[in-house]
Amino acid sequence: EGSSSLDVCEAVLCLLEDNPMFNAGKGAVFNEKGEHELDASIMDGSTMRCGAVAGVRTVKHPISLARKVMTETRHVLLAADGAERFAEIAGVERVDNSYFDTERRRRALDRLLLERQRTGSLVPQDRRLDYGTVGCVVLDQGGRLAAATSTGGMTAKKWGRVGDTPILGAGNYADSYAAISCTGTGEEFIRHAIARSVTARMAYGNQSLEEASSAVIHDVLKKDDGGLIAVDRDGNISTPFNSTGMYRATANSLGHFKVAIFDDE
Repeated sequence: EGSSSLDVCEAVLCLLEDNPMFNAGKGAVFNEKGEHELDASIMDGSTMRCGAVAGVRTVKHPISLARKVMTETRHVLLAADGAERFAEIAGVERVDNSYFDTERRRRALDRLLLERQRTGSLVPQDRRLDYGTVGCVVLDQGGRLAAATSTGGMTAKKWGRVGDTPILGAGNYADSYAAISCTGTGEEFIRHAIARSVTARMAYGNQSLEEASSAVIHDVLKKDDGGLIAVDRDGNISTPFNSTGMYRATANSLGHFKVAIFDDE
């Protein structure tokens, strides 16, 4: 309908942050202490401006605060107490940390803590306990690309852990070539700068969006590390993943509309 890519990214992620089915906003996973620490980022591919927040605890829509970091400060990333203080100044909607609680995520935390006691391992046997990071990538009518990502992180995460979601170039990125949003084992996406690697392969290796995004997911990352959603400046869409499935939806102005979880849908 003519909205900007940034406005669409923020609006879609606010809807997903309000949906308790996903690991972002309401329904975010619990950390080891039984609390929530939320991360988000947004990037404008046409200007390379970006904003991110990490470890916020009382912001109803972390993606909106991330956008305000981009538009109302000279910084890119604000974290923890600093981000909370900025939230007061920015006037975003605030909630008590318990607002993000859901019984499903509470059961997942209890299950994982019991598993740790039994096995002594900090690595969960079932990665489904962490699923649900949300993202949106958009090419608008003006040819502008944007990407946004929001998450609650990993179940029972420790010591103020920050994953790839608020790290531009790792879990989220947009430039003049493409917009990318990632989900999966954040540490691996950070190590390999996955989101930026897609557009680098396009710019310097002359790869297509499909070639570049598939290569970083299937050749660089390990099986079950995760996946990404991406759109390029020509409107091509790619959604590769190396896990069992990835919740995803794609649409364009030509009438394409698809919702899928597994490879064969």
